[in-house]
Amino acid sequence: MTLVDKTGAPVTVTKEADRYLVGVEGQDVGLAQFAERDGQRVFFHTEVDEAFGGRGLATVLIGEALAATRADGKRIVAVCPMVAAYVGKHHEFDDITDPATPEILQSLQ
Repeated sequence: MTLVDKTGAPVTVTKEADRYLVGVEGQDVGLAQFAERDGQRVFFHTEVDEAFGGRGLATVLIGEALAATRADGKRIVAVCPMVAAYVGKHHEFDDITDPATPEILQSLQ
């Protein structure tokens, strides 16, 4: 499947050790950072370069990151407000989403 943003530009999403990167025109322009914890992938920070704002890149990035999390057999914990908003609108992830407990939040400090 070819990923595109709202302008129709091709988009890539790649995974590194602790983040997913979204790229446009060969450059990384945003990321979703996570921490692995007891079978969970805790998403705690997402950002997209302001110069690329309004193109739907965060939505593409988060959607792909959560789909990959499911494929990896992990559960989602949405600490990041952008990821939490996405999960709140996309109920196909309800079955693998866990709450951000005080213990999880403390583990991120």
